[in-house]
Amino acid sequence: MNLAVHPKRPTCARCLRAQSSCICGWITVLAPAAQVLILQHPLEIHQAKGSGRLLHLSLEDSVLVHGEQFEEEALRRLLHADAAGKPIRPVLLYPLLYPDTPGGSPAQALPDLSVPARLRLVILDATWRKSRKMLYLNPLLQQLPRLPLVDPPASQYRIRKAHRDDQLSTLEAACHALAQLEADESKYLPLLQAFDGFVAQQSAYLPDPSGLSDPPA
Repeated sequence: MNLAVHPKRPTCARCLRAQSSCICGWITVLAPAAQVLILQHPLEIHQAKGSGRLLHLSLEDSVLVHGEQFEEEALRRLLHADAAGKPIRPVLLYPLLYPDTPGGSPAQALPDLSVPARLRLVILDATWRKSRKMLYLNPLLQQLPRLPLVDPPASQYRIRKAHRDDQLSTLEAACHALAQLEADESKYLPLLQAFDGFVAQQSAYLPDPSGLSDPPA
């Protein structure tokens, strides 16, 4: 039997996608006032429809870490350590109340949000189901004060199915949260507009986007 060997497609070293579907053209570099930590579920790493890496590449000094369950001390450092030695307060971008959210230790009250530079915005890049599992497996995340979005717009993330209009993509949620913290609705519009282009690009590869999986948190 003659088995054909298919060569591996060339990959972009920056966005980690096949060069034929590279998303680097949609990277829109912005400098958030708050520090940004993205905890990306392993299933999202090679998810073509995922927006977490585009978000990471677009936000200066953001940190992207892969994992589902983290070693406690390593996660504590990711959440609280600051290279400059200044006090930093992590806040988790997550609804205050969400069905089947793990209880565990009660979440802390929100710190003073008036100085975003003293905050670390923690974002779970995962489907809603996987984000709940990440919370369950990591009690330190359960304890974080939660930052809910105030009157979020309907998602434009039409390439992944959502059960509710307020279920935004990782990138959309982060942009609206940062705009909320900085009281500047216009600052992140260029990235949201670039995201529309990214969605259109991905839609071209999908014959039926309506049947796809849940969007990330």
